[in-house]
Amino acid sequence: MNTLEKAALAALGLGAGAWLWHRLARGPAYDFRDKVVLITGGSRGLGLVLAREFAAAGARLALCARDAAELEQAAENLGRDGIDAFVAPCDVTDAGQVAGLVARVESAVGPVDVLVNNAGVIQVGPEETMTCEDYEQSLRTHFWGCYHTVEAVLPRMRERRAGRIVNISSIGGKVSVPHLLPYSVGKFALVGYSQGLRAALGKDGVVVTTVSPGLMRTGSPRNAEFKGQHRAEYAWFAVSDSLPLLTVSAENAARAIVAACRRGDAEAVLSLPAKVAVLFQNLFPEFAADLLSLVNRFLPGPDGPESVGTATRTGAESESSVAPSVVTTLTDQAARRNNEMAGSV
Repeated sequence: MNTLEKAALAALGLGAGAWLWHRLARGPAYDFRDKVVLITGGSRGLGLVLAREFAAAGARLALCARDAAELEQAAENLGRDGIDAFVAPCDVTDAGQVAGLVARVESAVGPVDVLVNNAGVIQVGPEETMTCEDYEQSLRTHFWGCYHTVEAVLPRMRERRAGRIVNISSIGGKVSVPHLLPYSVGKFALVGYSQGLRAALGKDGVVVTTVSPGLMRTGSPRNAEFKGQHRAEYAWFAVSDSLPLLTVSAENAARAIVAACRRGDAEAVLSLPAKVAVLFQNLFPEFAADLLSLVNRFLPGPDGPESVGTATRTGAESESSVAPSVVTTLTDQAARRNNEMAGSV
């Protein structure tokens, strides 16, 4: 056997050993039956769809969100499908409220086995219309909200040497998209925290999965926040969220997220366009930056006859002849299915 053949065999052996260690480290597929799953931002959109999916896998549900009325509507929605869920209002940006929430869940349902950090805010508009408060709000929700919930459930998970944490980031946490700058800042922070957390908690038997979905048809544009020419901003955002070839349904996204959690995946980037965008960004960062700069030139500017400047309007307050319309049918249908019709964030 010559030197080249020996090197090839050694490389093959190392690769097989690494793969085997990786499979053993992940362990068997996680069984959700009778496990307590806590979902933040669970009153509508993806959070509500995830609740249905985890319930179908046999989990016991606990949902939180800021709006108590929306939570009750979500509980009624799930109840019509025969799904029981413990619901409690909570602002995840407040560490004290989070600690109280976890104590209530443990008392009413049991210790949290699976934590799904899904709570989020979406601010859409030109960079000129974004304020310091927008960036702070995004970081408080996407990073600090996740940090607070993790810190609240981690002691019991470490005691049991078992647990799953799913952090829902976004394609916006991998590629910074124009007109979503504060959102991307918060999601980038979440990705970094989540990836590091997985490495840190492996020794404790706690598995962390980072999820970065592309565009999903959850119905969320109606409750997003829009600035500048808010009607034009809502129009392009709602239309983009409805395109069947570029978006994934909330139901398919939820199934993929639950499957990634069950397997213990480190990361899940959802939808083919999102995977292509991440790969393109990694391989051609200069070209990607120039392309995104070009895209930004075609989006609405900060000024115009209907501009609200740095003020905020919800999607429900930003309707026009374009949205809702036939071209936003898919996201409008998702909004009705997923408790997004209240119109308040």
